[in-house]
Amino acid sequence: MKLIDCIDTQAARLAQAGLFFGHGTTNAFDEAAWLALWRLGLPLDALDEHEARELTDAEAASVAALIDQRIATRKPAAYLTGEAWLQGVPFTIDERAIVPRSFIAELIADASIDPWLGEHTRRVLDLCTGNGSLAVLAAMAWPEVEVDALDISSDALAVAKLNIVRHDLTERVSLLQGDGLAGAQGPYDLILCNPPYVNSQSMAALPAEYLAEPELALAGGSDGMDFVRTLLRDAPTALNDGGVLVLEIGNERPFFEAAFPELEVVWMETSSGADQVLLVTKENLL
Repeated sequence: MKLIDCIDTQAARLAQAGLFFGHGTTNAFDEAAWLALWRLGLPLDALDEHEARELTDAEAASVAALIDQRIATRKPAAYLTGEAWLQGVPFTIDERAIVPRSFIAELIADASIDPWLGEHTRRVLDLCTGNGSLAVLAAMAWPEVEVDALDISSDALAVAKLNIVRHDLTERVSLLQGDGLAGAQGPYDLILCNPPYVNSQSMAALPAEYLAEPELALAGGSDGMDFVRTLLRDAPTALNDGGVLVLEIGNERPFFEAAFPELEVVWMETSSGADQVLLVTKENLL
């Protein structure tokens, strides 16, 4: 069996099983390709190069077994492989932390945040850092800054440490533990935050793949704004003059605008539109 035929077969199985895709892929074929290439030890971006490769019976069976595991457990594929990619950068991941997928990563990579930065930008906070992916990407994008990576979860911080070491950033990225900005060591010039923001009604309807992740990283209360309310209250004292907060709120824009009707923000354009991530200045927060 050729690799491409194996992937087609396993993609059909994934589709038939009614799985949810959204932790690195968006469809059954891409998920099957990811798992097959990973299982075979092939580069994840090299399917075209290897699609005609003939698999041994043992290799095909090994891929099928991994697909069996994906179907049986409903766990995100990243938890099965122990690795996730964000903006082309690999990150270690396991069930102690949420699978990295923040749209803020796009804004770092395409320099959308840069117009609000300058020579004054020296200290950055990645709040609710999870596995540390945004902290790592920020340190890579802005070599002159120092980054604090803060989370309430010691388990998540243990995973973040693996990624900071993996990308040789221990000199520039510091780990902090605490509840929101109470654990920060500011002031900062830029705060990045992908907080728990899923409202309670949406939490109750989440597919199994999301329920495999730490609830602490997802649940945001009845309207999804519990953490955000405290953050916006405390952020001005944690920001230097001229500082900005970049905040992801997912599909909760209506709840955000209902909670903060007078707050002037900039909605940032991402691959999912202009209502997932916002930027707000210290001046407007005050």
